Amino acid sequence: MNLKYCLFTLILIFKISFSQKNSSNQLILECIAFYNLENLFDTIVDPDTNKILQEDFTPLGKKKYNTDKYKLKLNRLATVIDTLGKEISPFGPSIIGVCEIENRLVLDDLVSQKCIADKHYKIVHHESPDKRGIDCALLYDPSHFELFLSKSISLSMPNDKNFKTRDQLLVTGKLLGEKIHFIVNHWPSRRGGESKSRPKRIQAAILCKSIVDSIQIADENAKVIIMGDFNDDPISPSIKNILNAKGNPQMVKEGQLFNAMGQHFKNGIGTLAYRDQWNLFDQFILSSSLLDLEKNYDDFTFYKSVIFNKSFLKNQKGNFKGYPYRTFVGSRFLGGYSDHFPIYMLLVKKS
Repeated sequence: MNLKYCLFTLILIFKISFSQKNSSNQLILECIAFYNLENLFDTIVDPDTNKILQEDFTPLGKKKYNTDKYKLKLNRLATVIDTLGKEISPFGPSIIGVCEIENRLVLDDLVSQKCIADKHYKIVHHESPDKRGIDCALLYDPSHFELFLSKSISLSMPNDKNFKTRDQLLVTGKLLGEKIHFIVNHWPSRRGGESKSRPKRIQAAILCKSIVDSIQIADENAKVIIMGDFNDDPISPSIKNILNAKGNPQMVKEGQLFNAMGQHFKNGIGTLAYRDQWNLFDQFILSSSLLDLEKNYDDFTFYKSVIFNKSFLKNQKGNFKGYPYRTFVGSRFLGGYSDHFPIYMLLVKKS
């Protein structure tokens, strides 16, 4: 264990009251985040992907998307990342799953932003076959996370050979010495209607479940964190029936999945809004091995989840007051952040 690793481990020790005896014990906190970055494109058209969409994100396109707007977008997103979780864990997220990014270049530009450059975030990214030219990725703090492997797993539809969407990204490594598997998702959208598009998300759930099953066959106690924009709510068939993710940790049996966002949904809190309806598409779904109902905290366990919906991320006036403050509405530039609120969760264990 190197000196830098030891120092960061010591720095991350905080006192949290826990256990039935109400005693105060020293715990290590780790912040894990997910954020849909809403069309983080550069201003250059990639000839290998959807030219029509990408031409919108150029100076001559419908959005008049130039270098100044791109730089503002990067700065906005980096500011959010720099703020995530710091009210509880002052070092912010060690792991950040992201989606709706165009390529590796925009991620390099993002992690180089002044407010987060000192985190030295490393990038895990694979190109997807998605028709829009957008991918999933994972950013990690190398002083907290040691990368073992990453794999991009494609989703196909049995009756549609031309179907193309985002790959599911599997990342495995050690978080402060503990092996954890992360699966970053951005499931097919509801374009064309929820029911008509539902089979695509059912198929995405089947694929995701097969990834989890293969991990658990190799290690039945494996710690798995599924995160992403699922384009479905916690009660949708893909999540509730296929993944069988339960919102109540007391109901989760060994080997099953726990939806860490279930209670937020029950409370009517969402991460995006459309036509006066809130949805909670952005979720963390965890293997049962990350639950510790006895609160012993001997190894990393789920502590809490948060929808980061601070006022600066919301429209302050107009018909969409309270909605996420996004970058564009159609071709009109607003200069906001994203059409989704980010989410984060905390893992905790004894020091």
